[in-house]
Amino acid sequence: MKMTNEKTLSALNDLVEICKDGQHGFRTAAEDAKDADLARIFTEFSTQRTSFIAELQDRVRSLGGDPEKSGSVSGSLHRGWIDMKAAISSNEPHAVLSECERGEDAAVKAYREALDENLDPITRGIISRQYASVQAAHDRIKQLRDSLTYSSSKH
Repeated sequence: MKMTNEKTLSALNDLVEICKDGQHGFRTAAEDAKDADLARIFTEFSTQRTSFIAELQDRVRSLGGDPEKSGSVSGSLHRGWIDMKAAISSNEPHAVLSECERGEDAAVKAYREALDENLDPITRGIISRQYASVQAAHDRIKQLRDSLTYSSSKH
């Protein structure tokens, strides 16, 4: 049981980190977005990740663990949000959406990997519900990126 608990705590803390990456990436995109609709969507996803972080940290505590408190900004930006600043500076919504999608690819993968673990029913329920939301966010970002409104060929 101890080993399972350690793996569960590790999986939860990994998701805390990936959610912090998303929270930061979406907040950065929202702050710099020139398009009001995109800014609203990015803010919504950043806020969503904030609530996910709190829920995951609460679960870590309830299992007797110590939740990750700091999003390692140096380590975090390697998980898909690497080129956000470059994309933003290009002032090209398609580029920003592409970077958001890259970050969301990493989040979807992390959630899938966590669900492969031997998790207790409560933890599995939390992660499954959040995974569905992360997958929906990914699909929404991809849909926007591929839309005519934000197409890279539109000038």
